Amino acid sequence: MITEIDLFGESDIPLLDVRSPGEYTNGHIPGAISLPLFSDEERKQVGTTYKQVGPKEAFQQGLDLVGPKMSHFVQMGEKLSRNGQIKLYCWRGGKRSQSIGWLLQQAGLKVMVLKGGYRSYRQKAIKKLSEPAKLMVIGGHTGCGKTEILKRLEQMGEQVIDLEGMANHRGSAFGGIGLAKQPSNEQFFNEIWELWSQMDHSRTIWVENESLCIGRVVVPEPLLAQMKQAPLLLLNAPMELRIQYLIELYGSQPKKDIAASIKKISKKLGLHDTQLILEQLAQGDLKAVVNRLLKYYDKGYQYGLNRTDKTRLQKVELSQPPHTWDEWVENMSILLKAHPNPSN
Repeated sequence: MITEIDLFGESDIPLLDVRSPGEYTNGHIPGAISLPLFSDEERKQVGTTYKQVGPKEAFQQGLDLVGPKMSHFVQMGEKLSRNGQIKLYCWRGGKRSQSIGWLLQQAGLKVMVLKGGYRSYRQKAIKKLSEPAKLMVIGGHTGCGKTEILKRLEQMGEQVIDLEGMANHRGSAFGGIGLAKQPSNEQFFNEIWELWSQMDHSRTIWVENESLCIGRVVVPEPLLAQMKQAPLLLLNAPMELRIQYLIELYGSQPKKDIAASIKKISKKLGLHDTQLILEQLAQGDLKAVVNRLLKYYDKGYQYGLNRTDKTRLQKVELSQPPHTWDEWVENMSILLKAHPNPSN
């Protein structure tokens, strides 16, 4: 059964992506299971035949390649289905998804095929991500614990988009240390959209202040545009807590990885400071390393802040200075949740 995109995602029926492994890796609907009709090499062969010889010959070649796999597709479809039901898609909702859909139907499964394929999913995502939402952006100097505060807000029932968590990167030259490989840019967008589509846009959505790039991935332009218009709440954690937090975050990581990240920003640090920081790192004086790096990052952050629309800026400060990092995160989260905001 060919199904429109608006109805396709409403059930918890297992979802199959029948495109090639390379297409799936580059970007897929979150939660989809890869069951490729063709391998990457086979897809390339059929595509070459289509262009150089013709569609009829390419179709015949495809049949020759798929024929020996038909039993495998049926077995996997039956194994992955739920109560005899399965959903699937290809790039445009064409021959690949329809042929697998037909085969699985002949095997007795109830099949939903996405009309327009993965392309229709992407088109809808780009359009919907442009629709206005009530964002609140959390900003502050490096080491303020913005990500930890977002997590605490989520635990408190708030709607949160953790862009750095989804990107597997903390956003600085040191951001990838100790984290898994980043997703593709396309998949990063898909994961954001999937979360965005599940949120109540009449309530506040909390997000951390980010620049265009988080490591190697790019914040989707429609979301970034809304973030640049939303209120920007500035946090100001005590320097000693920031240093403590960053040492806990990076202190157990290999020194060679930290040194490599320091060298990435050596031109901005200057030769003298770079050498001094590397020597302090080698000596194990992490407090001195973090303190000096924060001076560099604070200067850069202030430069960006000076270029921000001042009408957006709101300082959020605790009435009593926290004594511990946990106290800072908890009290600041409570204060942010209670922040005057008519959207909740």
